[in-house]
Formats: sequence, structure tokens, C-alpha cells
Amino acid sequence: MTTVLEGRNLSKFYPVSRGIFREPASVKALIGADFRLEAGKTLAVVGESGCGKSTLARLVTMIEEPTAGDLFIDGKQAEPGAESRKAVQIVFQNPYGSLNPRQKVGYILEEPLLLNTNDSASERRAKAEEMMVRVGLRPEHYDRYPHMFSGGQRQRIAIARALMLRPRILVLDEPVSALDLSIQAQVLNILMDLQSEFGLAYLFISHDLSVVKHIADDVMVMYLGKVVEQGSAKQVFANPRHPYTQALLSATPVADPGHIKKRIPLSGELPSPLKPPSGCAFHPRCWLADSKCKSETPVLDSGAHKTACFHPLDGNPETGAEVGKGH
Repeated sequence: MTTVLEGRNLSKFYPVSRGIFREPASVKALIGADFRLEAGKTLAVVGESGCGKSTLARLVTMIEEPTAGDLFIDGKQAEPGAESRKAVQIVFQNPYGSLNPRQKVGYILEEPLLLNTNDSASERRAKAEEMMVRVGLRPEHYDRYPHMFSGGQRQRIAIARALMLRPRILVLDEPVSALDLSIQAQVLNILMDLQSEFGLAYLFISHDLSVVKHIADDVMVMYLGKVVEQGSAKQVFANPRHPYTQALLSATPVADPGHIKKRIPLSGELPSPLKPPSGCAFHPRCWLADSKCKSETPVLDSGAHKTACFHPLDGNPETGAEVGKGH
């Protein structure tokens, strides 16, 4: 498969003022992320709020520039501009806030073509109506305003808008988290059909592992700006090796009243990125932490299934594997 998107040591730090007489602090929102995304595949980025998922999305879409590291699209260094906009588009989380309420759907869909192509008005309308049909809307919706649609329909409009320039990469930032469960399934099925039809590569950002399991080919688990586990979805779900990944999976609901799952509760809150813990950032909440975890920082190991942990686990919380069985 062709690699369409690659990040190498991507980092993003934000300066934060602490007053007149104090040195400014730095929030390390993303630290040294490495990943590859192939055409027609989905890479899911998961973790709690504040782990760096949305920061990564802003870097990939070139809304912001990285503090360090490199981003490559089709093997070439990514640079802000028209070519990058054609290659990478984004669908935001909130379908109620991502569409201009003063514009009709037809103009919302045509605007990317108006700004980035030389298409005539009739060509733009034809392409807009065609894309509406592809996402399950009717051409007669062309002259309606966003407030006249349901949340699921608005997210379909947002998806259609993102696809108007026929990008190769789509960043999906929590695209179904604001929707009802039944509507979530409809939107996910549309996304999967579009991916199959156009060969799209998806960077799918989510905190919902049940959704990720349904759509992802590969998974990257993040904690406090760092990647802590990375591998194929099959590997990560069947054998989560990082304690944080096991805790996330144990908290994922299962639609089976007879299913017995061993819950792994995490103590404490996510630490402040302004003052991260020493050593492994997860050690204040980890039941396996020892003195080494508190003083040294683990790095991702090599191999297809990578883990940044001094005590990687071997077992699946779905099967009731013993918590703390390290090796």
C-alpha cells in the first residue's frame, strides 16, 4: 500500500504566560509522535481529553505548524497552501458549530470549489448535488439552511463539504461523538462506504473505543502528549500491553448483559501538561509503577506492536486476564 501521510517526531509546544515577573511556561501538547497512514486505511488516535489528539489533527491539517518534527504527504514535505488543502480536509466534532448558519447548504458545499478551482457555477452546483447524494442527502436540500437539518444530516453535510476537493486524507475529529447511537452507525457506514469508493485515508480521532474497534485498521494510544502504544487494531484490542490501554478498554461498554468484564479503575486525574510528572507520565495512576517508572521515561519499543512501558502487560481484560501480570 502507498503511504499518503507520515509524521516524524512531531511535537507542538505552546508558550503560556505566568505573569510579569515569572518566566513563561510551556505546554507540551504533543511530544515526538511518529506514525504512517496508508491509502484506504484508517489510523485511530485515542486517549482522554487533553492527551494531544486534537493538537495532532491541527498539525496534520496545517491549521498550526509543529514546533519540531516533519510531516509528509505523498512523500513530500507538507506546506500550508492550496495543494495541501486539496490533499487533506477535516470533519469537526460538532455539526451544530462547524456550519455557517447564514449560508445555504449549496453555498457551503460550493465554497471550497469557488476558492480553489476554476469551475463554472453550473459545474460547482453539479458537483455539490452529486456529493449530497453520495452522503445520503437529496438534491432538493440544496437551498436549505443548516438549522433545518438534524444533527446526523448536518454531519453528512460537513462530510460532503470536506470531500468537495476530493482529498486523499480526511481527518475526522470525534465525528460521531455528538450524535445519537443509531445515527452514529449510519454516519460510520457512510464513512466506510466513501473510503472504499474513493480510497480515502482516515485519521480518526476518538475517545470511544467501541467506535474505533468498528472502523480502525491501526490504533495509536496517547497519554499526556505522548504515544504510549501503537499497532494494528487487531493487536491492540486482542492484547493491549500498556496499562493505560487496558484501563481504557476495560471501561468500554459492551452491549451484552451476560458479558463479564473486569473493570480497571484509574486513581487520580490526568496530570496538568504545565507540570507533567517525572519519569513515565502515567506512573501516578498506574498500579504497576515502581521507582524506575518515577525517575526514567520509557520509549516506544520496536516491532509491529509498540509499547512505551517498563512493565508491559500480557493479557486481555475481556477474558479476565490478571491485572498486573507483567513480564
